[in-house]
Amino acid sequence: MQRRAFFTLAMGVPTALRGAREIEFDVAVIGGGVGGCAAALAASRTGARVILTEETDWIGGQLTSQGVPPDEHPWIESFGCTRSYREYRNRVREYYRRHYPLTAAAREKPNLNPGNGSVSRLTHEPRVSLAVLEGMLAPYVSSGRLTVLLRHQPTAADVDGNRVKGITVRDLDGGGQRIVRAKYFLDATEMGDLLPLTGAEYVTGFEGHTQTGELHAPAKAQPLNMQSATACFAMDYVAGEDHTIDRPEDYAFWRDYIPRMTPAYPGKLLSMDMPEPSTLRKRALDFEPGVEVCRNGKRSFWTYRRILDRNNFSVGAYSSDISAVNWPQNDFWLGNLFEVGKVDAARNLRSAKQLSLSFFYWLQTEHERPDGGRGWAGLRLRRDVMGTADGLAKSPYIRESRRIRAEFTVLEQHVGTEARMAATGKSREDVKATVFDDSVGVGSYRIDLHPSTGGDNYIDISSLPFQIPLGALIPARMDNLIPACKNLGVTHITNGCYRLHPVEWNIGESAGALAAFSIQMGEKPRAVRNDRKLLSELQRRLVAEGVELSWPSVTPR
Repeated sequence: MQRRAFFTLAMGVPTALRGAREIEFDVAVIGGGVGGCAAALAASRTGARVILTEETDWIGGQLTSQGVPPDEHPWIESFGCTRSYREYRNRVREYYRRHYPLTAAAREKPNLNPGNGSVSRLTHEPRVSLAVLEGMLAPYVSSGRLTVLLRHQPTAADVDGNRVKGITVRDLDGGGQRIVRAKYFLDATEMGDLLPLTGAEYVTGFEGHTQTGELHAPAKAQPLNMQSATACFAMDYVAGEDHTIDRPEDYAFWRDYIPRMTPAYPGKLLSMDMPEPSTLRKRALDFEPGVEVCRNGKRSFWTYRRILDRNNFSVGAYSSDISAVNWPQNDFWLGNLFEVGKVDAARNLRSAKQLSLSFFYWLQTEHERPDGGRGWAGLRLRRDVMGTADGLAKSPYIRESRRIRAEFTVLEQHVGTEARMAATGKSREDVKATVFDDSVGVGSYRIDLHPSTGGDNYIDISSLPFQIPLGALIPARMDNLIPACKNLGVTHITNGCYRLHPVEWNIGESAGALAAFSIQMGEKPRAVRNDRKLLSELQRRLVAEGVELSWPSVTPR
C-alpha cells in the first residue's frame, strides 16, 4: 500500500501544477507505453525537464494496460536490446524473487520465466511490469526532473509552421485542460494521435507496390487496410467451480461468424481451426486448461501466453496457472479504431470487446472437452489481473499505428529475407539486412502481420536482424516532433517487425536521447542526421548509454 500511495501522489498532478493553465518543459512525451517510458527515461537522465502523459492509469502500454507479455527475438538474453531494456527484464525477475513465494529451483534460475509461456522467455503479470516501470521512473519523479500525468488525453495542438508550440491535454477524470509547452514533443501514443493533431504528414494502412516496390504489397494503396486489434484478457481455471459469465450481447454473431478473407480462413473464428501464420495451413493446436499437451495429443493454447506457472511457486500458493489471451480467436478485423470517426471507432472498440468476451464465453460453454462434454465452466475471468471491471485489458492491443512520412522509410527491401536475397543475389545463409550509417538501435522479429481489416489473412514472412535508422525518426517537415514508438517511418509490411516490445523500447529510448541531444547542441534532428560530426557524437552517446547500433552475425527469422 505504501508503494502505491507514493505513486498515486507522485504520478498524479503535482501540487505545483494544479490549476495551472500552461506548463512548460524541455521534452514532452505524449503517451506512456513502452516507447514513452523509454523515451522519458532517456531524456530525464540527460538532465532535461520532462513530462510524460498517459491516457490510462497504468504506464507501460503493451506490457501493462494492453496485457501483452513481451514478444522477443531468440538472442534477447545475450544481445539485441538496449541496456535499459535489459535492466527492465532483470528487474522483472528480481521482483518475483523478492516478493513471490518461488520454489528453490525457480529462484535459482538466472533466466526465470514466471509464466513459462511458449511465446516468450519472460511471460509475466502486467502489474509486475507496472511496478518495475514505476520503479525505474521513480528517481526522476522524486527529483522533480520528470512529471507524469496519468489519465490525460491529447486533444489539440498549437502549431506554428513546422514547429509544435503546445499540446492541450484533457484530464479524463476531472475534465480540466492544460497546455503543455516544450522544446520537443515525442509522439508515443499507440495510434500516432499527435500526427493529425499537429498536421504532420503521415501514412495509414497498406502502401501500394507502385509507392514502395515491396514484394508483398498490393498493386494500389489501401489506407484503411490495417492489422487487427485485440482486447486481451487473463483467465485461470478452478476445477469443479462454475464461473460462467453472462452471455455477451453479440455472442450469437461471433459464435456463427466465418471469416471471409484471402487466402481462405480454415473455419469459424470461435473454434480451434485457426491458420498457421507462415503457411496458412490449419494449426495442430487445441485447448485444455492447465496442461501443455491436450489428451488428444495436440499442444494446448493454455501455455501460449501463460503469465503465471503455478509450478514455479510453493505448493498451495496458487490453485491454477494464469494465462493471457491474445490469440487468433480474439483478433478483431471488422473495423478500425482510428481514421474512421469517433462514432465508428467507439462502435468498433465495443465490437472488439464483445468478440473477446464471446470467445471466453465459448470456451466456458461450447468448446468440446476430451470427455465429450461441452465447455470449461471453471475458467475464471481474472479482472484483478487486468485491473478492470469487465476483465478486459484497459486498452486494446494496437498492432499498427499512423506512421510519419519520414526522411527515410524502412521498406521490405531493407529487411525482408526474400526481398534482400533478390536484391543482393546472396543465399539465405549469407544475406544481411541493409546497413544504415545513421543507426540508432537494433531489432529482430519476423514480419508478422495479423489478419487485417481489408480482408487479408496472415502475412508472415522471414526477416533479417535489422537496424533502426535515425532517418525513420525524423518527420519529412516537422522540426520538433519525433515519433517514439511504432509510428516511425516504416510501411505496413515493415511495421510487422518493428512493432514489438524491445524494438519499441529502443525506438523510444533513441527518440528521447535525440530530443535531449538536439536541445544541448542547439540543432534540429534533421541537422543532426545530416552532419557527420553531430551524428557520430549522438551515436557515441547512445553506445555509452548501452544502445547497440549493429548486430553480430546471426541468422534470419
